[in-house]
Amino acid sequence: MLSAVLRVDSPQSGMILETLRPEAGRELPRTKVSVAGDGGSVTVSFEASDSTAMRAALNSYLGCIKITEDISKITGE
Repeated sequence: MLSAVLRVDSPQSGMILETLRPEAGRELPRTKVSVAGDGGSVTVSFEASDSTAMRAALNSYLGCIKITEDISKITGE
């Protein structure tokens, strides 16, 4: 089993956390994801049965984080 931990330090950490929580609740094939927030950071933990599943999960969550930060910049939040 592969594992990875992604920590995001961002002024938008609260918004990122709220965006990722529903995603972590979804079942992904061959992957388990948990999300936690701590003040100004968000920690996303991944476990995957193979490298393809890990890459897909990381890409998905990184994409969500990028979109959340882009929207925050546009709206000024």
